[in-house]
Amino acid sequence: MAKDLFSEQSKLYAQFRPTYPQKLFDYILEFVEGKKTAWDCATGNGQAATVLAEYFEKVEASDISEAQISNAVKRENIEYHICSAEKTPFFENSFDLITVAQAYHWLNWKEFHTEATRVGKRNAVVAIWTYNALVSDDEKLNAITQHFYRDITGPYWDKERKYVDEEYSTVVFDFEELPSQKFQTVVKWNKEQLEGFFQSWSAVRNYIKANKQNPVDLVKKDIDAVWSN
Repeated sequence: MAKDLFSEQSKLYAQFRPTYPQKLFDYILEFVEGKKTAWDCATGNGQAATVLAEYFEKVEASDISEAQISNAVKRENIEYHICSAEKTPFFENSFDLITVAQAYHWLNWKEFHTEATRVGKRNAVVAIWTYNALVSDDEKLNAITQHFYRDITGPYWDKERKYVDEEYSTVVFDFEELPSQKFQTVVKWNKEQLEGFFQSWSAVRNYIKANKQNPVDLVKKDIDAVWSN
């Protein structure tokens, strides 16, 4: 069963998580035969679902977090569901495309495979992706980010986080594989947006629970110093 690690910071997630590059969707859609129905699994606040809604007649988007769904972007052709990735209310042979954005590492892969096979059409495409660590043009900021990620919050990541660090090279994906590609998301943030992104991390939430202190406060002065130069 998938973990619900983002309900408490669902508003932060919706506000500060970066969107996915258009080139990613363009590439995925090259392999999709039909554009009738898509399922965005573990949709979070609907970042991927809203893009899919531009191409499919209907998008079913699901997440185990009611808080995430409540903060999701609404579209006329998107229907949101509160359910697990491994057990859904969808009919058999329903979907042309199934996506899992930045969440596959939290799923029970065997059970998801069974469910995706049940609800996907015969030639459905199952697309999963993740993004890795943030990289800046400023090497001083990179050093702060890496210190925050590895040294401060590192011990507070759930064990599944390692699959993201490994760029999904070790996850179990028992579908016939199509060629994968790497894409880049480029954003121009102010320091409040960077700190907000940090606040949305599950490891930050775990740190706060364990230490009764927000770890972002430990690097704010360093971030301020970089931004003032």
